[in-house]
This record gives sequence, C-alpha cells and structure tokens, in this order.
Amino acid sequence: MDKRPERLVFVTGTGTEVGKTWVGARLAEVLRKSRRNVAARKPAQSFALDEGRPTDAEVLAGATGEDPETVCPRHRWYEVAMAPPMAADALGRSAIKIGDLAAEIGFPDGIDVGLVETAGGVRSPLAHDGDTVDLIALLKPDAAVLVADAGLGTINAVLLSYAALAPVPVHVILNRFNAGDPLHAANRNWLIERFGLDVSVDIDSLVERIVPLG
Repeated sequence: MDKRPERLVFVTGTGTEVGKTWVGARLAEVLRKSRRNVAARKPAQSFALDEGRPTDAEVLAGATGEDPETVCPRHRWYEVAMAPPMAADALGRSAIKIGDLAAEIGFPDGIDVGLVETAGGVRSPLAHDGDTVDLIALLKPDAAVLVADAGLGTINAVLLSYAALAPVPVHVILNRFNAGDPLHAANRNWLIERFGLDVSVDIDSLVERIVPLG
C-alpha cells in the first residue's frame, strides 16, 4: 500500500451474503455526512454477469463518490460467482498473489478513513496464496468490522472468525438484526456477556466504535 489513510478499517464477514458491502457502503455514507473524507477499496471481486445488479465495487463507489475502477482495479473483476482465485482459474486468467493485492491498494492524500472490503468469509481465498487474514497481516489495519447474520449459527461463525482476526481490534455487527426476535437478542447478549465481544446492531453505533464522531 503506497499511501495510508489516517485510519484503515477492514470490512470482512463470517461468510458470503452476510451484507459486507451494504455495511461498508452505509459506513461510508455516515462518515461522509460527518465531514470525514472516506475512500473504499475492494481488492478483488467476483460476480455473476446474469444477476443484473451492481457489483460490490459499484455499490461502494456510489457511497464514496469514487469511480468503481478506483475502488477495484478493472483487472481484478472476475465474472464468475466463485472465490476470486477460483474465478480466475475458471476464466483462464493469471494466478492472484496476495502480495499483489496488497500492493494495489492505495489511497489519495487527505483520506480520514479508508475502508477495505474483502470477499467471502475471513478464511475464504482472496488469492491463490492467501485470504483476508493474510491481507490483514500485510496491511496492518487499525480495526476490522466483522459482519455476521443475527440468526442460527451466529455464535459459532463469529467466534471462529473473531479468533482468526486477532490481534486486530474487531467490531462485530449483527446485520439484519430484529430486536423482537428472541434468537437475535439472545445471540447478541451471549456474545457480549459470555465472551465480552464488541457487538453492534446498527450502523450509527458501529461508526462511533470505529471512528468517534464527537
């Protein structure tokens, strides 16, 4: 990484489809409303062409005001819905190296918060030789946001992912949390009271934990 923002935050998840991009985009929007300069980066993205929806890079770019190809370099767009290195293999493209992904992440001057959203879960392959944990070891972020579902399987998924991210400070957000759902409430309380984790269920409280707005 050639330039480092004042605060570098990874957005990762316990798995795919847990809402990492939604959380990343909302974080960017709230931070920008507080007059913070925010930029987002997606080291690599893979997607199905026939889904007819914006890519993760396009969603993040919409939230930060950047160009999608600045968020994720065009040569790191893989048009197959598999983990990026598997998609690269399926498309007959060059192998992805974790060191190259790290080197391609850069930010302009004056960025208060740089968000880096990874693909899949914490241990899902980002490259042929590494995953989110390996990328974190190279870039040494100030914090990581761990996005998880709020329902069945949450505690196991969060604890395994949390342990893999250590020693980076981890802020958990239970996405799609419904306070009226007894299971959602129990999962939140268990993670906080039994394991002492930092758990949010909304973007505003998450932002305060990552970058205090006062």
